[in-house]
Amino acid sequence: MTSSPPADGDQGIDLGLTRFAVLADGSHIASPKYLRRAEKKLKKRQRELSRKKKGSNNRDKAWIKVARAHAAVADARRNFHHQWSHKLTRENQAVFTETLNVRALARGRLAKGVHDAGWSQFVMFCEYKATRRGRAFVKVARHFPNSRKCSACGHRDGPKPLHVRTWICPNCRTRHDRDWNAGRNVRDEGRRILAVGKTAPPTPGPGAPRR
Repeated sequence: MTSSPPADGDQGIDLGLTRFAVLADGSHIASPKYLRRAEKKLKKRQRELSRKKKGSNNRDKAWIKVARAHAAVADARRNFHHQWSHKLTRENQAVFTETLNVRALARGRLAKGVHDAGWSQFVMFCEYKATRRGRAFVKVARHFPNSRKCSACGHRDGPKPLHVRTWICPNCRTRHDRDWNAGRNVRDEGRRILAVGKTAPPTPGPGAPRR
């Protein structure tokens, strides 16, 4: 493991589809949508493959073209994840992200967008790069209400449909961008988890006396 020099600050990440990620500091990462951008080419290659006779050399060549087109999309997505996970773990001493139920989301109407975003790969890259650099990395529990909680006063509001992008806290009247508020909540919860971990007493070893 090669640790990097200490960095100032930390960052909370709220992952999404319209924007790939919104960060606790208010900045965001645009969604490149590699799969959607390549759909026309992929469909063309697939049609060419379906027209070729099974078992023929031409069909084998067409299949290779389809595989290469899909590989190009996967490579572009992987590079994007590498670049941003590198930047986030280099510039921050701690990185916090939400825990998403990707399998469940990938079975619904958002399946194509979820697959295109590749959140699991991105989180995995963030985690191993944070570890390699000696940074803290925390995944906030899946049930944490990051979109329902007011990051200004802590009030917990009710569930909100995905089309609701802004809301006003009924308690303190703060107006929130849904994703930015979620990113700040992820950061604050990550800080809390990290602080608890640092102050928790060490676990006794197998030979330690019990009290």
